[in-house]
Amino acid sequence: QVQFVESGGGLVQPGGSLRLSCAASGIIFRFQNMAWYRQPSGKQRELVAYVTDGFGTTYVDSLKGRFTISRDNAKNTVYLQMSSLKPEDTAVYYCNTYPPNNGQWGQGTQVTVSS
Repeated sequence: QVQFVESGGGLVQPGGSLRLSCAASGIIFRFQNMAWYRQPSGKQRELVAYVTDGFGTTYVDSLKGRFTISRDNAKNTVYLQMSSLKPEDTAVYYCNTYPPNNGQWGQGTQVTVSS
């Protein structure tokens, strides 16, 4: 059974940083492209960044320079380091494969950027 468990979200002030983690199971992790997505309240889920099985990374243009995606194949875990956070980064953050397996979303982790 495929499962993604996200953690690390919380309330942070503008300009602050957070590191999200996502533990994956039920997939051969090292062979998968992995991604972070986010869904602001009342809006569609959107891609944030993905890391290939070869460790190449791609980011949404608007997030380049502030977010860093990485993976640890030994731990079946993908990370998202977020810095210089803005209120518009407030959303529920999810991980999944890239492209996503739409039947297997986790519960996500809430990130709220507010003073």
